[in-house]
Amino acid sequence: MLGPVPGRRRRPVRARAPRERLVGSYARLDRDRGRRVGVPEVILGEGKTVEHLVGIARALRHDGHGAFVSRPTPAQLRALRTLGGRNRTVRFLAHGRLVRLPGPLEVRYRAGTVAILAAGTSDVPVAEEARALLSELGVSVVHAYDVGVAGLHRLLRALRRLERARPETYLVFAGREGALPTVVAGLVRAPVVGVPTSVGYGRGGRGEAALAAMLQSCAPIAVVNIDAAVPAALFAAQRLAAPAGLAARSLRPTGRPRQ
Repeated sequence: MLGPVPGRRRRPVRARAPRERLVGSYARLDRDRGRRVGVPEVILGEGKTVEHLVGIARALRHDGHGAFVSRPTPAQLRALRTLGGRNRTVRFLAHGRLVRLPGPLEVRYRAGTVAILAAGTSDVPVAEEARALLSELGVSVVHAYDVGVAGLHRLLRALRRLERARPETYLVFAGREGALPTVVAGLVRAPVVGVPTSVGYGRGGRGEAALAAMLQSCAPIAVVNIDAAVPAALFAAQRLAAPAGLAARSLRPTGRPRQ
């Protein structure tokens, strides 16, 4: 077994204590998430009271931090509309399934492209969550919808177009039997993330059959939970995240992608 190199001392790794801020007795803001792991703060609206969500959003605004809200309820959406101010617009994305709170996200990404495919039109709302999130982060996105296995000729045409953009990751959304990610993984070189959607009915409905099928894929794919568009998008973005401290001139700032 090789030992340490003589005359060379290893510097101990010193972890910087994360910055936190308490919000009442119900939340702790993680103000170092972008620097630490390369993804922004995303607040799950589901399960929170309106008061709790608004309290968190106001604390972030006070500290000058931006964030996203996923799966907001109708009541939360109404409350969030009042949080904007001069030059600090709250943006409602993917038909209200995602909200962008104003302020910097403190994450930067190198240039790169993510491809998004949806098997059927019913899968598009979930796919749009991922597309909106990545676009807000400044990540280039190419997409093709309604290209499922019921008509493989549509998929082959779409892949020829998408492959010209040289995507580094494919996010593939499919419900019912969930076959599309496996097919795509057998045709492209980039990693494929399967996202089962809660489309389908009867036995194995609500995404259960799609999830099981993707987990049994004979082609190499990764799989997230049912309707987990945000985790899939963050995974794709994290692959493009720059290490903390990298020169800003080589990075694309978070914001709307360049056209």
